[in-house]
Amino acid sequence: QVQLVESGGGLAQAGGSLRLSCTASGSFWSINVMGWYRQAPGKQRELVATITSGSSTNYADSVKGRFTISRDNAKNTVSLQVNSLKPEDTAVYYCAADVRRSMLPAVDRYWGQGTQVTVSS
Repeated sequence: QVQLVESGGGLAQAGGSLRLSCTASGSFWSINVMGWYRQAPGKQRELVATITSGSSTNYADSVKGRFTISRDNAKNTVSLQVNSLKPEDTAVYYCAADVRRSMLPAVDRYWGQGTQVTVSS
């Protein structure tokens, strides 16, 4: 089984910063894409940013220039530096990982439990 554990959420003022981290543990062959998603109250979960094992990144338009995703493959961690926070960034942030559990190419997506980010105006 694979577990993803997030940390680093909390309360921040508009314009402030936070750093979210997520570590994958368990038994697996490799991790392809890791990423962050968020879900605000009453809204669907949306992609925030993803990063491949080769460090190619993808960002939602709403966070470009403010959020930075990074990854440490040796430690199976992914981080999200969130700067210039806005009240509309308030959401539960979820870590996700596309994991190969064997040498076969199939991947399974795993999710963390979520960490709350609240931005006050």
